[in-house]
Amino acid sequence: MEDSQIIDLYFSRDQQAIPATEEKYGPYCRTVAYNILQDDADAEECVNDTYLRAWEAMPPQRPARLAAFLAKITRNLSFNRIERNSAKKRGGGEVPLALLELEECLPSGESVEEAVEERLLTEVLEAFLRSQPPLQRQVFLLRYWHLFPIRAIARHMAMGESRVKIMLHRTRLSLRDYLEQEGILL
Repeated sequence: MEDSQIIDLYFSRDQQAIPATEEKYGPYCRTVAYNILQDDADAEECVNDTYLRAWEAMPPQRPARLAAFLAKITRNLSFNRIERNSAKKRGGGEVPLALLELEECLPSGESVEEAVEERLLTEVLEAFLRSQPPLQRQVFLLRYWHLFPIRAIARHMAMGESRVKIMLHRTRLSLRDYLEQEGILL
């Protein structure tokens, strides 16, 4: 089923929207959630919550890209679950490690103009990623959007872990320089 047809099901409040979404995007959403949470039960719960949030958001929202819309909901729910889980017990994992790696490149969003700065930062990051060679862009997105562990990226891209680490390090340095050129203070 096409995305526009699935969205139309949401807009007509047809309950078939959920099974259609599950069929087309269930595995994708589960992968996004699992890469963040590293727990099947939590990932499954986040995916189910994603369908509920999508049901509540459409209408009035009509997403241009359903996959990105669902992934964003899933990511946000997964990060919320991580926060809730880590409030009880501080632990390791890929999420804190990946975010820590990016921390040195990205400014904090604690100013009054947070929403505007966030949008500007998003546009600058998108422009930076478009300027990168496809391989570096894909590795960067696997690590910092999909939160794949280094080992999984190396396996997925058929390269050594050290090459992935070096590529990510160089891309972060390039990102830092790019942000400084764009006038974003670190």
